[in-house]
Amino acid sequence: MRIAVTGSTGLIGSALVRSLLADGHQVVRLVRHRSRTGPQPDGSTAIGWNPLLGEVDRDGLAGVEAVVHLAGAGVGDRRWSDSYKRDIRESRVYGTETVAVALAALKEPPRVLVSASAVGWYGQTGDRVIDEDSPAGDDFLAEVCLEWEAAARPAERAGIRVVHPRTGMVLSAAGGAGSRLFPLFKLGLGGRLGSGQQYWSYISLADEVAALRFLIDREDLSGAFNLTAPEPATNAELTAAIGRALRRPTPFPVPEAVLKVVLGELAVEVVGSHRVVPRRLLEAGFRFAHPDLDSAVRAAL
Repeated sequence: MRIAVTGSTGLIGSALVRSLLADGHQVVRLVRHRSRTGPQPDGSTAIGWNPLLGEVDRDGLAGVEAVVHLAGAGVGDRRWSDSYKRDIRESRVYGTETVAVALAALKEPPRVLVSASAVGWYGQTGDRVIDEDSPAGDDFLAEVCLEWEAAARPAERAGIRVVHPRTGMVLSAAGGAGSRLFPLFKLGLGGRLGSGQQYWSYISLADEVAALRFLIDREDLSGAFNLTAPEPATNAELTAAIGRALRRPTPFPVPEAVLKVVLGELAVEVVGSHRVVPRRLLEAGFRFAHPDLDSAVRAAL
């Protein structure tokens, strides 16, 4: 299968590309720097696009059967200034709209667009169990996710099957939140954040990639799917699991007041709670390789 991927150099995108290439699929990467287009050392091909200007090499998309759209500014990459919040929103909304419009205009559109979203769609939900039928939230990330998913409608109107994987926290030492947490724990400086009672809906990187491929292949699936492990964990439980895996103490809790000073508005997400479960994914028959916290942490390490 010929599959196009945006965000192919990120944590999830790079792992997905490796998985697809290993199984003999043709991969087309969408890259912003035209100097990097053409055949790639790993066997993939790169074509140019500019999501903010609505530009994409449509000829390079010819023959693509599936598209996985993962590109967007990292939510936890830096403190949330007004300008960076704008980057978070625009990179997702404009990028998705660019992809959807380009695909809709192709003479032979792909069969499926897997267009990323996040569990932030639900807002802060405390200890309530949340599945895909739950309503949207009303905070900043929830509003971004609503616009993000809506931006894919041109593809849907063109008859393309559209899937929105709402991903939780991907556990990996190679990137994302894990790449910041695990080094601290290895030094014996790990500890719960805030009260530690907030739920973090996590997923292993291997399960994230497997779930994306599952959504590509299953022709009968569309709409929103939560990509999280079946049993969400509290921050305190995650802290304890990392400590066990690394055989390190976890004695240094970080008070919420300190997080707000260091992280600003981003602290709301760190101490906020999302108890999200993957009901639709499980009902569709997906099987997790790392369904519990300890196995997911071991896989991350």
